[in-house]
Amino acid sequence: MTATNKQVILKDYVSGFPTESDFDFTTTTVELRVPEGTNSVLVKNLYLSCDPYMRIRMGKPDPSTAALAQAYTPGQPIQGYGVSRIIESGHPDYKKGDLLWGIVAWEEYSVITPMTHAHFKIQHTDVPLSYYTGLLGMPGMTAYAGFYEVCSPKKGETVYVSAASGAVGQLVGQLAKMMGCYVVGSAGSKEKVDLLKTKFGFDDAFNYKEESDLTAALKRCFPNGIDIYFENVGGKMLDAVLVNMNMHGRIAVCGMISQYNLENQEGVHNLSNIIYKRIRIQGFVVSDFYDKYSKFLEFVLPHIREGKITYVEDVADGLEKAPEALVGLFHGKNVGKQVVVVARE
Repeated sequence: MTATNKQVILKDYVSGFPTESDFDFTTTTVELRVPEGTNSVLVKNLYLSCDPYMRIRMGKPDPSTAALAQAYTPGQPIQGYGVSRIIESGHPDYKKGDLLWGIVAWEEYSVITPMTHAHFKIQHTDVPLSYYTGLLGMPGMTAYAGFYEVCSPKKGETVYVSAASGAVGQLVGQLAKMMGCYVVGSAGSKEKVDLLKTKFGFDDAFNYKEESDLTAALKRCFPNGIDIYFENVGGKMLDAVLVNMNMHGRIAVCGMISQYNLENQEGVHNLSNIIYKRIRIQGFVVSDFYDKYSKFLEFVLPHIREGKITYVEDVADGLEKAPEALVGLFHGKNVGKQVVVVARE
């Protein structure tokens, strides 16, 4: 038995900002069975996750980024995190009807071989399935590991989160508030700033696009300095933060979305502050912490069920909307976690 299979294809390597014209749609046919004698599974993809790191994979292969993720292959479907239902299984740990989240191609059906720390069986279905692209998936785990493991937070400290209304930032802010920290976030629109203060409980927030002097904006928000910076942006923002950091401050470098589309990345000028203030800057990648995923679920699920942690999604309906949704990330069009619905069942 076969079915048609719509796919999102990358036409060629991308330089500069990606556009919808960098992608193509193709329709192939797929055999609705797994290859004999393999431990693969055939899945129907339900939700796809749009994430900033995917821009790195669109560029030409680069040894410096290969440690994070391999470049996409032009002419092939792009890949990312998704939520899928198993149609047929040759794998001992999965059966028909099971749900998983992990790396899949951007298409309606995929044949995958589940791998440790790349695919996770979904055990809890009393929360929205789409949460496994965000709050309960890679971005949620990124927030949890980055904040608790890398930032080493203490009650009463001051925490700044850039790109704070995004998939990762909105959770970091809530985790910091739960620890008793003073939390400020920045975002790129009035709507997002209002969300940070009213929905996510940030103590303060500002629209970076309305600030002519980022150093002064941070000084206004943190008159006593910043203890922890959760870095999602890079460039001029990082420069301004370094001036405002406190002694023994920590910076967890999760992403640098302001730099991904530049041919020549911006320099950072205030680096000597790292010495004078004994600042610790640490880059991290979520896959290094997936062994703590079950611990993360134990921690976060009760808070979600009790309404103590909230999450906002920006949902695009249909695979044909996927390129527009992904490209929109780099222009700040998404409000919250960007999700693409391929099929609801």
